[in-house]
Amino acid sequence: MPTALLPAGPTRGPRAVAALVARLAGGAVFVVFGLGKFVNRASEIESFRDYGLPAPEAFVAVIGVLELVGGVLLILGLATRPASSSAAGDMVGAIIVSGIALGEPISLTFAPAELLVCLFLLWTGPGAYALDHRVSGSPGRAPG
Repeated sequence: MPTALLPAGPTRGPRAVAALVARLAGGAVFVVFGLGKFVNRASEIESFRDYGLPAPEAFVAVIGVLELVGGVLLILGLATRPASSSAAGDMVGAIIVSGIALGEPISLTFAPAELLVCLFLLWTGPGAYALDHRVSGSPGRAPG
């Protein structure tokens, strides 16, 4: 992926502000749920076991790291599109494995909302006040 694509998108205007808000809110939710995988490890492992996943201990650790690191990256606006892509996959998994299969309300409410946030960020880019712009040296494109 060309590095210019990472920060592409508006840095000013309503869409850039919406991306900033989406990054901060969505990233915060990922951080909270990622931390939960470690703070409530035994409960999370039992849940992952209920989902029928192999090696639930490993799954909890991997998903916890993905959500925690991905959430921090979204908040910072650093590697926003790759972080959004990984997080979107995580949310698709949550929707299917625990939402649709077991009817867990959180996976039928928060997970689809987080998926929409990730898809929006993949489409619009990191938005305002993102480290992606500083790292790439690109100011972004015109407001939109």
